[in-house]
Parts: sequence; C-alpha cells; structure tokens
Amino acid sequence: MPQRQIEDFIRQHRLWVDRQRRKIIDAHREGLARIGAVPEASRDPAAGKSAMSGGAGAPYHSQSVEDGERPTDPALIWTEQRRREAAAVIESALPALLGYWGPIIGRTPTHVTLRLMTSRWGSCTPSTGRIRLNLQLGLMEPRFLEYVLVHEMTHLWARGHGAEFQRRMDEYLPNWRRTRRELNRQAIV
Repeated sequence: MPQRQIEDFIRQHRLWVDRQRRKIIDAHREGLARIGAVPEASRDPAAGKSAMSGGAGAPYHSQSVEDGERPTDPALIWTEQRRREAAAVIESALPALLGYWGPIIGRTPTHVTLRLMTSRWGSCTPSTGRIRLNLQLGLMEPRFLEYVLVHEMTHLWARGHGAEFQRRMDEYLPNWRRTRRELNRQAIV
C-alpha cells in the first residue's frame, strides 16, 4: 500500500484513531490502578483517590506514564511484594478451582506456572498439559482468574478457538464471551 494512501486514510479517520488511542491509554491506566500503581496525574486530588478505581491508590513509583506509553521498567510496578501477593492469591484459589473444574472439564493440567506476561492472560501446551497464568490475574476480580483457567483447561481438549473449543466453553461457562470481552478491556501491565 502506498504511503500516501495510508496518510490519506489516517487523515480521513483521525477522530476514530484518536478515540481508539484514548481507549487504549485509559485501559492501561485502569490496569495500573487495579494493581495499585496509579500515576499521580490520574488521581482525583480532591478526593485523594484513584479516579479509575474509586478507592485510595497505592503510591506510584516515581516513573510517570505519558499518553500511549507503558512504563519502561516493569520492576517499578511489579515489586517483589506485589508479585508475592498476586501469586499467593492465585495459589490459594487454584486448589478449589481445579477441584471444581477438573471433573467438569474432564482433564486437569499437569502443571500450572505463574508468571508475568506482556500480551496474554494465559497459555496452554496441550501436549504436555502445562498451563501458564498471568500473575496480574491475582490482582483482579476472581472471576477473571476462573475464566482464564477454564479457557486454558479447555485447550487440553480442543486446540485453537474453533467450533469444538467454543462448544465446550458454552457448556462450561455460558457467559464466557462477555467475561472475555470484559477481561480484554483490561490492560496487561
């Protein structure tokens, strides 16, 4: 595609591009708020609360987040204490979730690993039965952890996201599409 055609498209759709960019920035800031790492500019100074979370925000380490940028050093957001807290939440919930969903789904993972992920909430290697979960799930609503775990466990039966996967997810979690949409509106930080 010629450069001029690209530039014309951007000019013609500038308002839409700006709206989408703002949504991405807002989602990222909301994700920061959820884990207690809200930039000072995003807080409601009159109330002393995070404008996104509605609750008191934890102190944000000195690095600021400019529009459209992500913090360059994840260690400033993911302190060792925050990692331990997130892992503890997930590890305490996993036995009950696996105990409940294992018999329903008919397969359980051979191993579950928790790690920081930059572009996904979870992953599964069906051939080994290994599931990886994003640590950020430990700092979010429990329903998101449950959804991602069920999603990844479903991959133990169905590779990809085709008809078989969708049929199984409809059976396990009838409202999974809505939960997926809500989760995907959250920023991975």
